[in-house]
Amino acid sequence: MGHEHHHTHASSGWTKVSTAFAVGIGLNFVFVVIEATVGLSIHSLSLLSDAAHNLADVGTLVLSLVAFRLLKARANEHYTYGFRKTSILVALFNSVILLVSIGAIAYEAIQRTFNPEPLSGSTIAIIAGIGIVVNGTTAFFFMREKDKDINIKSAYLHLLSDTLVSAGIVVGGVAIIFTGWYWVDSVLSLLVVAVILVSTWKLLRESLKLSLDGVPANVSVKDITARALNVKGVAGLHHVHIWALSSTENALTAHLVLKQDITLEQEHAIKEQFRHELTHHHIQHITLETERENEPCESSDCSGDDSSTAKGTHGESHAH
Repeated sequence: MGHEHHHTHASSGWTKVSTAFAVGIGLNFVFVVIEATVGLSIHSLSLLSDAAHNLADVGTLVLSLVAFRLLKARANEHYTYGFRKTSILVALFNSVILLVSIGAIAYEAIQRTFNPEPLSGSTIAIIAGIGIVVNGTTAFFFMREKDKDINIKSAYLHLLSDTLVSAGIVVGGVAIIFTGWYWVDSVLSLLVVAVILVSTWKLLRESLKLSLDGVPANVSVKDITARALNVKGVAGLHHVHIWALSSTENALTAHLVLKQDITLEQEHAIKEQFRHELTHHHIQHITLETERENEPCESSDCSGDDSSTAKGTHGESHAH
């Protein structure tokens, strides 16, 4: 049984993303202090509730930064994959926190719709306008990398939601100035909550799926199987297991069934070709066990798998 080890580690934008997290945390914390101070001074529930929401987001940004840096932590005998999966768990936690936050905002908005209180529209609009600049600028820092990492995506959605909330409060403040309709702010808050709910629900489903070792959204088992069968000398692929090691890295283990007349040299070339195919399909860590077609099964893994075709373990290939 032969073993081959390949090491391909992709890392891009570590410094930029870390800086974006640090700047986002600093700017948002300063804004929380300003918003809470003004909210208390003018007795504005909208500013106070938004300040509490932003403070929760500062906390999640801190957790996201910690998880992001843990991606580079070395593996050890107790955590053989290192701490890569913390990025997925933090994304899951962030999505839950965001749902709770918008639930609190919705409750407050409904309460204020039926019991409106006189507010200083101009002060509310000015403070919320600052919030748009702070959150919008920070969200922009994450926009380019948001589709590469679910943890960065969760941070981006948090900041984008804060920007939308601030925009809604600005509109409400302006409406109060010209009409005196205090309930407008509550209605706009509910509309913003609906927008946030849609995007957050998608993030919750994705992060929950990855935390349960589900197949990542950017990977197709059918497509990978078809790619394997297109490689000359491959008779089948079974016992395919694909899961996310982190928010940026995926792993695969599978049994690669080779035709009977394949030599050991050809076997090595086939595994190399298939491994290369997998790296272009978002699979970075690969373990392949090779078998010959129509040979009896010698592996306990063969039992109970409807997709099994030919059996007989001949070798393994590991790619990282």
